[in-house]
Amino acid sequence: MRKIFFIILAITATSQVFGQQTKKDKKEEHRQKINALIRQEEEGVITYTKHTAFGFKLTNDGYGGFMEIGRAQSIKKSLLFQLDIAERKNSKEDKQTNSFYAGPSLIFGKINFFYPVKLGVQQQILLGNKSNKNGVSITANFGGGISLGLLRPYYLDVFDTTKSPAARKSIRYESADSNTFSSSSLLYYLQATGPTFGKGWGNLKVTPGAYAKAALRFDYGRYNEVLSAIEVGVTAELYAKKIPQLVFSTPKNLFVNLYVTIMFGKRK
Repeated sequence: MRKIFFIILAITATSQVFGQQTKKDKKEEHRQKINALIRQEEEGVITYTKHTAFGFKLTNDGYGGFMEIGRAQSIKKSLLFQLDIAERKNSKEDKQTNSFYAGPSLIFGKINFFYPVKLGVQQQILLGNKSNKNGVSITANFGGGISLGLLRPYYLDVFDTTKSPAARKSIRYESADSNTFSSSSLLYYLQATGPTFGKGWGNLKVTPGAYAKAALRFDYGRYNEVLSAIEVGVTAELYAKKIPQLVFSTPKNLFVNLYVTIMFGKRK
């Protein structure tokens, strides 16, 4: 019994020593890797061949998010494949609340929600690499692709005065009650409220188009294996048909926007 006890004790001690040694080896390996990355960055060496990134952007007329996959072609060039989804608002939108009937706020005169979905390719060119581990690299990106304009009809929830007793119903601009959308007195009389988030998705319409994009990206990630960047740029989208957004706003099929993006990712 005593021998078994000493054997177990010896095995336990050996395991602890081995575990501590393994942790030390991993820490040393990680330290050497970081030092190598620092040296490579200071020497201007690009150490990755691909990356995956996600980001959030603000535009002068909305907001959105995107996913990006990058493939290095050389030290200074990469191809970027992007999927971008956003919501675009009209500058004349006016959100109103009904003080006499509880419900979602409404946007006076709104016809459709507008969601551009873009899929495209960009060329990325390195303009300036990081001078040290805390520096910033600058790249120029330009390219384009297809853009699908998703239109979700804007529904109003109103009282149906043709029924007795009056009940509530949902209407959209294409209906016989379309004049309600442009009459503030009718909206007040019918106690109108806006739609819930789930309303209208079953009636989506798609308008095809194309887009072009140009931007500057400032990558402030500490090491090449981490992508942390801010991007500023401009996009132009052209659609096959004009996009109706508001009753009293002229529809258009060309949209030019400025944007700023914050993004994070990982390189390999």
